[in-house]
Amino acid sequence: MTQITIRGIDPEIDKEIRKRALESGKSLNRVVLDLLQKNADKEKKKLPRAASLKRLAGGWNREDGEEFMESIKIFEQIDEAMWK
Repeated sequence: MTQITIRGIDPEIDKEIRKRALESGKSLNRVVLDLLQKNADKEKKKLPRAASLKRLAGGWNREDGEEFMESIKIFEQIDEAMWK
């Protein structure tokens, strides 16, 4: 196995890692490895970019989409008199 040395850990993060290790009965190394693995797994399962917009703005079901399309039909009409 390879080793990595991490320098400059924020004191609050160090405190949290040590707390988790003590509470779980795991070594510091194991806790850090578990946290890294958990984060790596999250990265693999990331949603497509559009998903974050959907969470922010919400999404439409088929009925909402049809209602919207119906409401904008008036804007598809061309006023011939306006173009003369």
